[in-house]
Amino acid sequence: MFELRPILLAEDNPRDAELTCEALADCNLANLVTLVRDGVEVMEFLRCEGKYTKRKPVNPAVMILDIKMPRMDGIDVLRAIRSDPVLKLIPVVMLTSSREDQDLIRSYELGINAYVVKPVKFLEFVEAVKQLGIFWALHNELPPTGASTHEQ
Repeated sequence: MFELRPILLAEDNPRDAELTCEALADCNLANLVTLVRDGVEVMEFLRCEGKYTKRKPVNPAVMILDIKMPRMDGIDVLRAIRSDPVLKLIPVVMLTSSREDQDLIRSYELGINAYVVKPVKFLEFVEAVKQLGIFWALHNELPPTGASTHEQ
């Protein structure tokens, strides 16, 4: 049975979060978009902890992750996800304003699936998010939740 997975958006900037959610809604995706405001909340969502304890334990279709967030930044979130056997296969797209080489390199070293610098112009930002949403929610094939590359 086909299960529609959520899109997890980790963004602490209210304006960027609103624009991203609106752009994803404009794509008419059926996926529920869950907005979290920091890295700690990302991990609570993924691990079904805190206010997410009643959430069905299904990995998102994609996580759109900002680097610069309070409490736990995107690099630390990525490190935690990639070291967790249950979470490590989640597609993660870094959507950030950081053009710093060290952030880009570190993200790829930790297994990011894509690194997108937020366009400054409104229409370019909206178009970039729409393309991300359509590709990762509609076209990308995901392994089953809980799948692992290790034989059991």
